[in-house]
Amino acid sequence: MENPHPASRSLKRKPEGDLTQDQTDSKGPCISSKIRKKVLHQVSLLNSAASDCATIKRAIYNLSVLAEDEDLADTLVDCGAVHALVRHLQLSHAGNDDDDKQDKFYNEGVTEHEQFEVAKGCSLIIELLAIKQEHQDLIVGVGVLPCLVESLKRHKICTISEPLVYLLKRAADAITSLAHENDDIKTRVRREGGIPPLVELLEFNDVKVQRAAARALRTLAFKNDGNKNQIVECNALPTLVLMLGSEDPKLHSEAIGVIGNLVHSSPNIKKDVLLAGALQPVICLLSSCCSESRREAALLLGQFATIDSDCKVHIAQRGAIPPLVDMLKSSDAELQEMSSFALGRLAQDSHNQAGIVQSGGIEPLLKLLDSKKAPVQQNVVFSLYGLADNEDNVVCIIKADGFQRLKTGNFRNQQTAECAVKALKRLEEKTQGRVLKHLIRLMCYPEEKVQRRVVIALAYLCSPRDSKTIFIDNRGLNLLLDMLKSTNVKQKGDASAALHKIAAKAHSSVVSLFELPPRSPSLQMYLGEEYVNNSKLSDVTFLVEGRSFYAHRACLVSSDIFRAMLDGSYREREANNVLIPNIKWDVFELMMRFIYTGTVDVSVDMAKDLLKAADQYLLDGLKRICECAIVQEISLENVVQLYKMAEDFNATSLGNACILFMLEKFDVLSREPWYSTVIHHVLPNISMFFSNLLAKSHPADL
Repeated sequence: MENPHPASRSLKRKPEGDLTQDQTDSKGPCISSKIRKKVLHQVSLLNSAASDCATIKRAIYNLSVLAEDEDLADTLVDCGAVHALVRHLQLSHAGNDDDDKQDKFYNEGVTEHEQFEVAKGCSLIIELLAIKQEHQDLIVGVGVLPCLVESLKRHKICTISEPLVYLLKRAADAITSLAHENDDIKTRVRREGGIPPLVELLEFNDVKVQRAAARALRTLAFKNDGNKNQIVECNALPTLVLMLGSEDPKLHSEAIGVIGNLVHSSPNIKKDVLLAGALQPVICLLSSCCSESRREAALLLGQFATIDSDCKVHIAQRGAIPPLVDMLKSSDAELQEMSSFALGRLAQDSHNQAGIVQSGGIEPLLKLLDSKKAPVQQNVVFSLYGLADNEDNVVCIIKADGFQRLKTGNFRNQQTAECAVKALKRLEEKTQGRVLKHLIRLMCYPEEKVQRRVVIALAYLCSPRDSKTIFIDNRGLNLLLDMLKSTNVKQKGDASAALHKIAAKAHSSVVSLFELPPRSPSLQMYLGEEYVNNSKLSDVTFLVEGRSFYAHRACLVSSDIFRAMLDGSYREREANNVLIPNIKWDVFELMMRFIYTGTVDVSVDMAKDLLKAADQYLLDGLKRICECAIVQEISLENVVQLYKMAEDFNATSLGNACILFMLEKFDVLSREPWYSTVIHHVLPNISMFFSNLLAKSHPADL
């Protein structure tokens, strides 16, 4: 990860003369011209061959103060400050005998220390101006890179002094600022020979210079393969690895940042870094007091873990998992992201999966599913997907409510949601054998919330062939019914959804709950469509709404009521005209059509009245046909009324369909004031329905 250069412009220093007031007021439109004049004046002093040492240094200082205000950066560039600064950098590096040295400053026997101070000041201003990316190419185009590279080499030919130390630091920082997020300039730094002196400065005897050199290399290595390779070729890795163990948090932070950028998308360099002995120092940085070092260490371990399974195991064996788990609990979102990234990669190895859980990784991972940062969610889900591959972890995940969290998580991108589905599928595949036995035992766990979590998960994860064992033999159904009785809305909702899922596993849809209506009793014989209300051979006439309906006694035996009416001791036995009260002609005609043909087309409008008639005349086949028609119009508005109808007319299948509808639509229906009362009323039938349903799903027990 590239390290953005610190915003040094936030550090305000008091300039000389009257610049303080002008800078304070620079936001006003009338003041900008005054600032511009003052900038032009300072630039003219730098460009003047007559300026002495004190004048040059004062002008550079005043410009550096102005450059700290980002709003003034454009003014400095427009006024030619860059050209003047580069000119002085070039002059400070020229030999004393150079014929081009015509400036009074460089002809007055100025000391080496004073030249360093001038070059340092110029580098500082370049660094500040380059913070604005639009200035970077312009500054480099003027020829600043060769000057900065020469500054980096000064430690080889000059006596080490405080001014030189500051110059080396400023030159490195200027390169960092210029190359930040500018791949072309990164490449130009390499071509100008800037990388070898920066690598050498990693061993310079001043920690500030070491940090600046590492910071520059970190920026140059970011997504630039040519720079990465040259840094490695310059033998930077051993020094960088040693820096990881520094007691200076800022130093090891920069060092691990360089290594992180080197290994990114570079498998060969990853191996070189590991061969250089980086693994253990990186793991140690997981416990650093520096948050940035911890983030980079976690990220780097995640990258190491992609090499091979052996590397994943080595990382875990050396103690990386406990500090990574601790980082998950941090309030720092970036620490959460990087630690979950590393754990996600480590969790793809079977040897590490149990170790992560044993280190307490499940709870913090599940908690981070609620993170508002999409990368954190993605890493966490990927981690859980890996952990779910271990049978020993499945029970722990479910016990900690991992199933429900994965199922109902509000994921912020599609990739994470798809990974969550895969994790749930993996849990489902493992829910058998000893895992299933363990989960069944947990349904008797003393803690009720664990019982609830397990029974809900099993409703979704178990195979249909195990449903009876779980929900009937081991009282899982009772747990769900108790949840339906709860005053806790969430518990009711979870139980409703779970019960509906159980039914869906037994039947592909609600409609399939209805057995196909039988065409007739086994011994029934049909006269056929042509005999419906046909006087030919008719031996009985029914009077319906004042109209005659011709029928045949032999065909009416499919109805126990008609058979008793016509063959029993009722007065209708001897009558040729039988009065049929309380039924509409159209309904009676459809009923008789069913009796004569064994089938009938029933519209939704006619189905309710026909159901009543079918129940009255004990025509079970016709009842099933009516139920199938009515179920198509179950809605939020009429489900209670239809359930009552099912009770009134003994329409079991319709009642079951209403039950499933109420369970499925819990989120909406639960807002109705009557819902709890209805559910309590329906509970016995819910129990009976699921008991029968689950018994049928396990025919071996029948």
